[in-house]
Amino acid sequence: MKILVVEDEKLLAESIRTLLQEKGFEADAVYDGEAGVDYAESGVYDLIILDVMMPKMNGYQVAKKLRSTHLSTPILMLTAKSELLDRVEGLNSGADYYLTKPFDARELLACVNALLRRQGSEVDELVFGNTSLNLENCSIVANGQELRLSAKEFDVMRMLMQSKEKNLSKEMILSKVWGFDSDAVENHVEVYVGFLRKKLKSIGSNVEIVAVRRLGYHLETA
Repeated sequence: MKILVVEDEKLLAESIRTLLQEKGFEADAVYDGEAGVDYAESGVYDLIILDVMMPKMNGYQVAKKLRSTHLSTPILMLTAKSELLDRVEGLNSGADYYLTKPFDARELLACVNALLRRQGSEVDELVFGNTSLNLENCSIVANGQELRLSAKEFDVMRMLMQSKEKNLSKEMILSKVWGFDSDAVENHVEVYVGFLRKKLKSIGSNVEIVAVRRLGYHLETA
């Protein structure tokens, strides 16, 4: 499971990220609302932990923006505000749960696990065309045939399956799969897309990874 922490207090953000990693989650942290939107829209996250009071865009604006693009990823909103109207605004903006600071680490983890369970089958599988991506064992399945993917193949395919017909730029894939501080270049993305195309074809998938010049990649069914 991969979780995005959007919190402008860097010490708190890193503390939450470390806590999640210690519990077996993958976690990224960003420190303002605009970065939160950019990361969240990649579609690779199972949960977003979102602060309210942040520079550039506050948490309410971020949640509304993400929901306006039909992103259904659960949002756990964090805030120092405890008034009823603040909680109502958070929920109305698209948050799934509202946790007031200060909070206990056990309470945060309980909320995280509850929201992840609530996703049901979406947590275990992504489907496009006649093909499914199993999130538990990192495999693609079509026509009764199953192939395991490498870690990088899985991450790229997951981004594509979650974005579907929406174009993903090579830069976005590169930054999310390899990381901003990686030495990897755009050619790495092209190579792994090539690997995935061959594997999809080998199991009789009707899913095609389509390249659009200067825009990146998206999925179509043949």
